[in-house]
Amino acid sequence: MSEERRAVRRQVLQVAAELLEKGGSEAVSTRAVAAAAGVTAPALYRMFGDKDGLLAELAAYGFEMYLTEKREALALTHDDPVADLYRGWDLHVDFGVQHPAFYMLMYGTVQPGRRPPAADEAHALLVALLRRAAEVGRLRVPVAGATRIIHAATTGVTLTLIGEEPSQRDLTTSARLRDTVIASVITDPPASSGSDLASHALALDAALETALADGPGAAGAAVPLRATETALLREWLQLLGG
Repeated sequence: MSEERRAVRRQVLQVAAELLEKGGSEAVSTRAVAAAAGVTAPALYRMFGDKDGLLAELAAYGFEMYLTEKREALALTHDDPVADLYRGWDLHVDFGVQHPAFYMLMYGTVQPGRRPPAADEAHALLVALLRRAAEVGRLRVPVAGATRIIHAATTGVTLTLIGEEPSQRDLTTSARLRDTVIASVITDPPASSGSDLASHALALDAALETALADGPGAAGAAVPLRATETALLREWLQLLGG
C-alpha cells in the first residue's frame, strides 16, 4: 500500500473515530463516514469492505489509542510490578470511562478467534506485569490464572460503569474491586528465610518461562533440561504455587 493510500485510510479512521465517540457505533454508517471524510462510498468499500469491516478496523484503532496511553503511563512508574498492576487497572478503567463507545467496540463485541493484533499486545502487557510480580515472589497463583482473573474483573467493572448514568457513576466501585482482586493474586514480599514455598515456586516458574521465551541464545542457555523435563518441572512448580 502506498504512503498516500495509507494516509487516506488513516484520515478516514480518524473521521470514523470522531463519529463513534459522538454517537456510538450506530453513527458510523458507511455513508456518514464517506461524507465526513470526503471520499466516495466505493472508495470506502474498497478500503474496509463493509460496515463490519470498518468497525473491526476502528476496534484495532481503539486498541492502538489504549496502548499508547498505557505504555506512556507505565513507563513513568517506578520498578515495582505490584504498583504497576494497580496503576494498570486504573488506566484500563479510565480509558473505558473516557471512551465508552470505543471500549464497547473493543471489549463488548468480542468473538472467539477474532481479536486484532493490538488486543494481543494489550493482553501481553498484563501478562508481562504479572510475570514480573511472580519473578520477585509476589504472586500467589500462576501467571495464566492471575491474568484471567484480572482481565475478567477489569472488563466487568468497566462495562458496568459505562452502563451507568454519569451522574450516578461511583468510581470507588472500581477501586474497591481492584484492591480485592489484586490482593487475591498477590502475596506479601517473601520472608528472607525463604519459607514461602508457593511464591518461590511461582517465581522459579516465571523465570523459566522468561528464559525459554528469550531462546537459547540468551537466558534460555541457562536451562540445562530437555523439553519434557522442563514441562514436568513447570507442572510441579505450578502445583506447588497453586
